[in-house]
Amino acid sequence: TCTVSESPHCESFKTCFSGCLQNLEAGISLLQLPDLLPTQNGEELTERFLHEVVSILLSYIKKTYDGKTKVLDFHHPHQLLEGLEGFSVELSDQPEPLEQILVDCRDTLKYGVKTGHPRYFNQLSSGLDIVGLAGEWLTATANTNMFTYEIAPVFIVMEEIILRKMQEIIGWGESEADGIFSPGGSISNLYSVLVARYKRYPEIKTKGMAAIPDIILFVSEHSHYSVKKAAAVLGIGMDNVIVVKCDERGKMIPSELEENIIQVKKQGKVPFYVSATAGTTVYGAFDPLVHIADICEKYNLWMHVDAAWGGGLLLSRRHSHKLSGIERANSVTWNPHKLMGVPLQCSAFLVREKGLLQACNQLCAGYLFQPDKQYDTAYDTGDKAIQCGRHVDVFKLWLMWRAKGTRGFETLINRFLELAEYLYKELKTRKNYELVFDAEPELTNVCFWYIPPSLQKIPKGPEREKRLHQVAPKIKARMIEEGTTMVSYQPHGNHVNFFRMVFSNPATKKSDVDFLLEEIERLGKDL
Repeated sequence: TCTVSESPHCESFKTCFSGCLQNLEAGISLLQLPDLLPTQNGEELTERFLHEVVSILLSYIKKTYDGKTKVLDFHHPHQLLEGLEGFSVELSDQPEPLEQILVDCRDTLKYGVKTGHPRYFNQLSSGLDIVGLAGEWLTATANTNMFTYEIAPVFIVMEEIILRKMQEIIGWGESEADGIFSPGGSISNLYSVLVARYKRYPEIKTKGMAAIPDIILFVSEHSHYSVKKAAAVLGIGMDNVIVVKCDERGKMIPSELEENIIQVKKQGKVPFYVSATAGTTVYGAFDPLVHIADICEKYNLWMHVDAAWGGGLLLSRRHSHKLSGIERANSVTWNPHKLMGVPLQCSAFLVREKGLLQACNQLCAGYLFQPDKQYDTAYDTGDKAIQCGRHVDVFKLWLMWRAKGTRGFETLINRFLELAEYLYKELKTRKNYELVFDAEPELTNVCFWYIPPSLQKIPKGPEREKRLHQVAPKIKARMIEEGTTMVSYQPHGNHVNFFRMVFSNPATKKSDVDFLLEEIERLGKDL
């Protein structure tokens, strides 16, 4: 504490303060966790430590946005387990000094993947939104739980506001809809099956599966695997999930759906649920929601729309027509952590009927959900969830919406579609590439093969397919080793391994698309 003056213009103060900092820096190797808050007089050391952490994060963020840096510095699992250049993931019985903790933070980022890098295209969720990051920091600082209003009042109200906004955008208008944020699209899809089953058979909650007939779910052959997983988790069984054929573009064929429903009824089983997809994982296809809604109404089936990937298009006046019919759904999954660029995780499950979530999941635990509280206990949302503890996922989305506005999200999403169109047109002009299907992208997915010179003269057939199947994995392996870019690949149906490019990163430019194509050629031309 300065005993002379606290004015920054006082020379004695400057000298004293500078000396204190030098002493602190010299002694940080001796500091340990007990020296920080909540220990008495730990404010200055805590501030210094956190400044150092922020410095590490800011350095990483700058490198993330620098296209000249690597996307990753790849090491195999055994290398990480054995230790790298002083970085060890092993745990010790004795506490490490804070200096080592800072080194651990720096090394953890060093050996990880920069998912915000403009040339990271590996997953549907990528990019690094600075306002979203600020929201995540604030959420961690608040460190509260979303089960009751009394411990998360602002966040609970924000969640209601955001859910209502999303319901309006879907087209449910002033209807009494409901929803909840969940730990990812797979859990949101599980909620849809859970609620649909309860709506039809409320006795399931107390009596279990033995009390109800054999119930059947329908999904498309391009749907996300999570619906089958939900059937397994909920005791319905994967054998009771019927896979409906798609057309070559990856869209569910409505006539095939109706035929399957009729067949199931003839077998004496009960068709009760259809999951339509608005933005499939691989092709980015949109099922014909209007036709599927007609069939669901005709046969009294619950209609769920898995818009985890494509839901963001609802914010674009140019592209929202691709989800026409979603307003007729009974429930919707929508992941803002994908196309909207919100930091992981942020997934919303929305249901058109108010009260259904509560009735399905409510257990009225007396130590949390007391009915005689001094506020409106309708805001104690925890009894709607299958979890007890629930992370605050809403604040970063709310903060980003404040910063961008709906129109800002629209501009961002339109640009992703423009990048996909640019890639599509580039691929059509390059002789070494072949599209999996020749159609303009509906979403940001673009699927293609790279054909090395050694395969270009081989006629199409089993031998060429066998060799082509090995090309994408080998290029991807080299790509990861060099760390220059990342893009995913997979087989699908009758198609051998192909690259699947997706755009959801606000840092990506056309030059990054050009780089990817040139890098694939550089790494694969000798295969």
